[in-house]
Amino acid sequence: MFRPIARVSQSLAILAATLAPLAGAENTPANQKSFTLEEAIGIALQNNFNLRTQALTVDNAKESLAIQEAVADPTITASTNRSVSQAASTTSRLDGTASQGPRSDNTTTRVGATLPRISATNGTVSLTANVTRAATNSTNALFNPSFGNGVSANLSQPLLRDAGRRAANAAIERARLGITVASIGYKSSVLQLISDTENAYYNLVAARESYRIRQLSLDRYQLLLDESQARRKSGVATDLDVLTAEVNVANARRALIQQGQTVRDTEERLMNTINLPAFDSTLGAVSFTDYTDGAPNFSQSYKQAREYYPDTLSAAETLKQLEIDLDTARRNTLPTLDLTASLGYTARATNQGYQQAISNLPNDHGNNWSMGLNYSMPWGRNADKARYRQAANNISSQKIRIEQLEQQLMMNVRQAVRAVETNLAAVEIAAKATELASRQFDQQKARYDAGLSTSRIVVQFQEDLETARFNELSAKVALRRAVAELRRLEGSSLSRYKVGLPK
Repeated sequence: MFRPIARVSQSLAILAATLAPLAGAENTPANQKSFTLEEAIGIALQNNFNLRTQALTVDNAKESLAIQEAVADPTITASTNRSVSQAASTTSRLDGTASQGPRSDNTTTRVGATLPRISATNGTVSLTANVTRAATNSTNALFNPSFGNGVSANLSQPLLRDAGRRAANAAIERARLGITVASIGYKSSVLQLISDTENAYYNLVAARESYRIRQLSLDRYQLLLDESQARRKSGVATDLDVLTAEVNVANARRALIQQGQTVRDTEERLMNTINLPAFDSTLGAVSFTDYTDGAPNFSQSYKQAREYYPDTLSAAETLKQLEIDLDTARRNTLPTLDLTASLGYTARATNQGYQQAISNLPNDHGNNWSMGLNYSMPWGRNADKARYRQAANNISSQKIRIEQLEQQLMMNVRQAVRAVETNLAAVEIAAKATELASRQFDQQKARYDAGLSTSRIVVQFQEDLETARFNELSAKVALRRAVAELRRLEGSSLSRYKVGLPK
């Protein structure tokens, strides 16, 4: 008769040995510094891989704007060229040479600048200055060597396609909107990270609290076992009562060991979320904070969500970019008609060096000018018209997406508000149920101590109490998850945790 009891006792010893290293990890010391949710979020915001990558995306968007703005920067050019030509023989008396063929030795140095783009018209102006030296073996040359100097200005102005302020600033405006989109994406990543950290933190609180509940249950089952063994000695309880109590203790220990593994797994998931790779250490004490904000108001929550929800804001900024693309595509259906003009002055040639040639330009010079129109248009403009239709379709598609996002946002906010309201009531009811189950257990335990009840009935009430505690814990976790989701949708997590976004 006692062999089953002996086997159970042996199993209990093995379970106790397995549990020993876990107990210290799951029951954080009372004097250990607590690990708050705010600390977890602070570490996550500093270390999270995705957030660091998203920050680089914002930086790249800023660099894209700098690239587009640099298009309007002046461009400085400079060149020096020397050419020598020596003919094999003279072919004409007009060459001015006798025994040797005509020879020329020319050097030209140019400096120039393309000025900033004219923002009002999208035209470009460039200036060029040059000095020249020409030497020859011809006796017909008046100056040998001959030094010259000249300046010129050139204008290129679109009149139809690519003309006007909007065309000049389109790429810059699109890049600026790109910064806004990237910043909104960063904000979305921050809100999602805060929500993920909250949920991982709440899961750890729930896991440790579940471990505590399992420990309480084990203590109660152990107490019942001790009492059953004492009653058996006095002849009140049977061996079956003791065996049943030992089985209950064994099951409670097994559940405690499994919950210890869950605690450690949940703790490591939180560490991974906040990128705290010290997986061989244990986080400090964690706990829920009391929720005191009451039931949310849907109208207020939805209004705040529409103003701050990153997905809809990003979609709206993307729509603005597509509107710029549509305007560009519309202009590109026009023919190309460009006005070109140039004006130049050349100094009187001299044989007295570069300095004299430069001095001659203001007072003794020739001039030249030109003006023209260049026109081109693809036959039928089919490609440009197709691009315009594509741009228009992109606008329509984005508007549909915004409408879909707003509808989805309304539904998500409504569900989040409803979840908070439901779980507020569930927490209150579950807490009352736990209180009642605890009183019932205490009463039944008192009856058992007085010999008016059996251990089987006490175990049933113990299981009811454990279930009530788990239900209350589940309701508390669900409430905080619902609140975290609502705050993510509203964007209010940023102000709650005092998170400042980079400009």
